[in-house]
Amino acid sequence: MALVPYVENVVPALSKLQNSSSRFHFASHEINIAQDWRKLGVAAVVWDAAVVLCMYLELGHVDLKGKVSIELGAGTGLVGIVAALLGAKVTVTDRKCALDFLSSNVKSNLPPDLRESVVVSELSWGEGLARFPAGGFDLVLGADIVYLEDTFVPLIETLEHLCADATVVLLACRIRYERDSNFLNMLKERFTVEEVHYDNDKDIHIYKAQKHLPRSDL
Repeated sequence: MALVPYVENVVPALSKLQNSSSRFHFASHEINIAQDWRKLGVAAVVWDAAVVLCMYLELGHVDLKGKVSIELGAGTGLVGIVAALLGAKVTVTDRKCALDFLSSNVKSNLPPDLRESVVVSELSWGEGLARFPAGGFDLVLGADIVYLEDTFVPLIETLEHLCADATVVLLACRIRYERDSNFLNMLKERFTVEEVHYDNDKDIHIYKAQKHLPRSDL
């Protein structure tokens, strides 16, 4: 959600994020994702959480064929692109300032026959939610979107709006700080949450969440 200023070689470990593109192979397709750390900061680079989530989707843990899906904080669009290549109908979302960049990546990495299965849309969490159908999605995807404490409440509000009882939420993230664990605790107040995958090499967790089912009267 947040854009950060570019600082030349501020962290050597992040040097790969300064590359103008990253290449991947998912769903039997070569994917070339443009990156622009200088202009858009965190919104325009591929983070490990996105790669791990794509790997998880490719392994078939979730049935994507014909599923109505939405990606939050899509950034470069890698996760949404892979979901579409695997058969989902995907709305990829981010803030307005990132949409042109996001749209370019989506268009350049989807074959013509799949481009109609992906819609790029503006979404700032907690704002203008009426533009999206309440409970209208089978699957909600998010990669490395849990990092700014100020966004936790609007993010959960957005999840509640998008999800029906049967909707599956998949969040891939690295637990860096206590606040990240605090978000999971907040999410558990309204959703049933379980860890379904952990990538030891990249230290990335994938959490599955679904709305608490209403309790029947006794």
